[in-house]
This record gives sequence, structure tokens and C-alpha cells, in this order.
Amino acid sequence: MAGSWAHSLYHRYSHRKGGLPRGRAWRHPGVTRRGPRPPARTPADPALPELVVLSRALFEASDEGEILRLAMDHIAAAGPFSAEAGYLMVGGDLVPAPRNGQMHALSVGRRVRELAGQDGSVIVPGRPWGRALGLRGPEGLHGYLVVTSRSRPNEAERFLLATLVRHTAAALSVAFAQRRHREDALELNRLRGERAALQRQLISVVAELGYQRAVHALMADVAASGGGEEAITRALHRLTGLPALVEDRFGRLRSWTGPGRPDPYPEPDPVRQDEILHVVAREVGPVRIKDRLIVPARRHGEILGVLALVDARDQADEHTVLALGHAATSLALELAHLRNLAEVELRLHRELADDLLTGTDRASAYARSEAVGHDLHRSHYIVVVRWSNRTADDSFTRTVSRAASAVGMRSLLTRRSDHVVLIADDRPHAHALYEALARETGTRSGTIGVSACCDSLDDIPHHYREAQRALEVRRHCRERSGTSFFDELGIYRILGPGNDYRELETFVREWLGRLIDYDSRHHAAMVETLARYFDCGGNYDETAESLAIHRSTLRYRLQRIRDISGKDLGNVEDRLNLQVATRVWKIVLGGPG
Repeated sequence: MAGSWAHSLYHRYSHRKGGLPRGRAWRHPGVTRRGPRPPARTPADPALPELVVLSRALFEASDEGEILRLAMDHIAAAGPFSAEAGYLMVGGDLVPAPRNGQMHALSVGRRVRELAGQDGSVIVPGRPWGRALGLRGPEGLHGYLVVTSRSRPNEAERFLLATLVRHTAAALSVAFAQRRHREDALELNRLRGERAALQRQLISVVAELGYQRAVHALMADVAASGGGEEAITRALHRLTGLPALVEDRFGRLRSWTGPGRPDPYPEPDPVRQDEILHVVAREVGPVRIKDRLIVPARRHGEILGVLALVDARDQADEHTVLALGHAATSLALELAHLRNLAEVELRLHRELADDLLTGTDRASAYARSEAVGHDLHRSHYIVVVRWSNRTADDSFTRTVSRAASAVGMRSLLTRRSDHVVLIADDRPHAHALYEALARETGTRSGTIGVSACCDSLDDIPHHYREAQRALEVRRHCRERSGTSFFDELGIYRILGPGNDYRELETFVREWLGRLIDYDSRHHAAMVETLARYFDCGGNYDETAESLAIHRSTLRYRLQRIRDISGKDLGNVEDRLNLQVATRVWKIVLGGPG
């Protein structure tokens, strides 16, 4: 078998470069064509060409496993040998070859590991001779070849075996070097790829840091310039190229930079605005709502306003988000600063207003008013504001302050338990402040009372009571919401707080006592009907509609009122006194009960 394999290998490799010439028989290297006859051959001579061909096959094998397999399969080329086992060094451990026999695998493997890289004898039953031969190269031990023989080999056979072992070790060294070279090349290629990726990442980081520095620098310039909200939206528009805007927490525009500003800017819907604030408050970054990227400006969790970019084409990228975040931080600082200033100013105004309403010395009041920028030398009006769905707290006080500023009222503000007080340096417009507050609060259920003109600081407490009286009169009228001026109250000016209630009660009992008693006994509403009749100017249809009764029912009640009270509604004197009595009953004495 070995001879036929060697013969086929010989013919296979003899045609290659360095092999035997085609068509010529193989001769011993020491013999010439016409020279003397060679000496007698030794038993090893026929094995040389086989080993040469095997050596080429070993060096051309694809990997270490193939090399070991070739050496084990064709060990007979070196003589009467058998390959019992083969081992390759893999990761610092000797790994047996797949073709190792199973019968003596454990004992042979244990013996090979005991040799620790040295050559040594191996005992295999039925084999008188056995050796474990190390396959060593410049890098160290590559593996072992365990060889046995049925007879002790002679010197020539041992030489050929040693030659085969050296060639196998050399081929393993070459394969190891080639594999290491491939691995090194792959590792180098991987490292080059990583380096390129890191370089790209570094370039991206440098660009990102450069952009961040530009954003920081621009926002720092904005803060240093003191340009406020307009400067922030200008900077954001410059960084992103998108229209930038600031709204207060109620949805009213404070600043816009860029094209496309709506004119007029739409009035906010309070319910919709609350929904938007609820959505943006839950998120960390910008929130897209329709064509806008919105981010809140917060202070201690409170939303002071919102900053937005108009991005109808969805062009925003990570740089846009970065710039928007920095701008929102700057806006939060700006709005917080404005809030702090407003709170300090409001506190100073409140302290001065409180003293003016209760009475204070002129010199101190004038000095303090100049410090807060308010001229007390002018005539003033006291304005009292009360809104049914709002508590008179600091928040509502700020709302009144914004509304007053919006309509051009210069005033000092303070608050009481259920209303806000303004000391204004001009007569308020009949409807402007009320309409502004209705927009701010989202409801029209409010009442405003305005005093007569006050020309002296000493008279401010008295005029404050006038404003309260105007407010109370308004709250008891049919149309309770709106503004009432004290100097337009007419007879109500003498029916307000401060008059002698005993005299008023006596007057009411004189003219309405019988009707009041009748209403109390029969759970009727004769006094209310009479008061509503006078409020409607004696108009039957309007009175019946306001009471939600039929016209004939109204006629019946009026007749019963004549009968019960004994008063004639057609008599001018009776009619006047009855009308005044109903006014006092409703406004001063509080109506039923």
C-alpha cells in the first residue's frame, strides 16, 4: 500500500517544478548518465523519492491538521512504522488527532503529556518498539507524533523517520507562521477598520463639540447682552434657520423671530393650552405638536413659558434639538429673573398700597412711591376686583397686574381676603380692564368696583370704601358681571355700607313689612316680584320673563301686592318709596332672610 501510494505521489509531483524530468527514470543523485555504476543500494534508498514527494505535500497542505494527517497516513514511507497517534498544540494544550486509535488512547495521551515536550519511549501492547516524537519548531512545540514498529528499526530507518519528523515539524512551523500571518493580517485589517471608525467618530465628536461651543458662546452672549426673550429667539433662529417663538404659559405670544408670523396672533384656548402644557411637562426633551417643536422653560418644576420652533417640513435634526434645549435653559433663566423682579416689585407695591389704604404719613408715602416708580402726586382711583372662580392669592394678583399693564393702567396693587385692590393714577376705561381679565382668566364671572376721583392721600381709605360699595352694588344687580363706578351709582351711593342700618331697617319695615311677613308665612316672593318689577322699569313682559312666570301671573301678584301692602303703585310718592325700599332691602339688608 505504501509503495503504490508513494508511486502515485512520485508521478504526481515529478512533473512539477523541481520534480523529476518527464520521460526519465529516477536515478540516485550520485549517478551520471555515462558514469561508473553506483554502489549497491541500501534498504533506505528506495524511500528517498517517496519522502521528497511527501515533503512537498506536507509543505503545500492547507493547515496544521492536514499536515499531521498526511504524516500519520504515510509514515510507512520512512520504513516499517505505524502512526499510533498524533497531537497538535492548540491554545497551550495537546489536542489528539481525529484518527487516533481508541484502544490505547488514554495511556498514550497520558504518556505524551508526561514527556512535557521531550522525545521518549511509548509502550503499546504488541509493539516492541514505540516512540513519542516531538514536532518542534522555532516557536516551540507544535505537537507529537507517536510511532511504533513490529521490529526494532535500523539506523537508516531511524534516520528516515527523523527526517520525516523534521519535515513535518518544519511544515507545521510554516503553516503556523502562515496562519499567524493571516490572523495578523485580519487583526491588522480589523484594527485599521476600528481606527477608521474611531477617526470618523472623533471627527463627529469634534464637530459636535464645536457646534456645542458655538451654541454655548452664542447663548452666553445673549445672557450677557441682556436682550431678553427677543435675543433668545433671534439666536435660536440664527442657529437653526427655523422661525423661533416664545409664548407665556397661557399661550400668548411674547416674541417671534423669523418668517411666517401670524397677524393677528390667534387667541389661545385655555383648555387646549392646559393640554399642551400637560403633554410637554411629561417629556424630557422637545415635543412635536403639529408643525412645532415645543420645549417648556421651567423653574423648580413650574412651567414659566414655552419655546418653540416652527418646523413644517420636519427638518429638525440632533443639532436643532441641542440648540433648542440650550435656548430653553436660557429662556428659563430669563423668565425666572423677570418673575423674581416682578415678585419683588409686587411686594414693594403691596406694602405701599396696604399702608395707603389704611392711612399713612405723606412724606413716607411720597418717598416710597418714588422708589418704586409711581407718582402719588397725581389724582388716583381705587379699583377693587373680585372674580367668582378665583381666590385672591398671589397668582390672581399677578393676573390682575398683567391685565392692568395690558390696558395701560399704572397702579399699585395689593390684595385682601376676597379681592384685589389697585390704586390707579387715572380713571379706568369702562370695559377695558374687565375684558382683559376675562381673557386672562377664561371666564367673565367677575366684578369690578371703581371709586370716585381721589385728590389727596388722606382720602384714599374713604375712596377704598367707595370702590367696595360700587362692587357690592354691581354684585346685587341683575347683570352682576362687569364694572361699576361709584360716581355713577345714583341713589345707591347713600345705600351702601357705613349708613345707619337701624334707620334703614325701620324704613324698609314701614313700606315692605306686610309683604315681608306674607312671604315668610306663605313661602311666597312678593317682595322679590316687586323689586324685579321696578328693576325692569315697570315693563310687564320683561318682568315676567326675568321671573320665568306668565304675564297673567305677574298681574295677579301685583294686585296681591296692592292688597297686602295697602300701597298704590300708581301713586308717585308710594311708587318712589316702594322702589327705594326694595333697593335697600336687596342691596343693604341682603334680600330674603
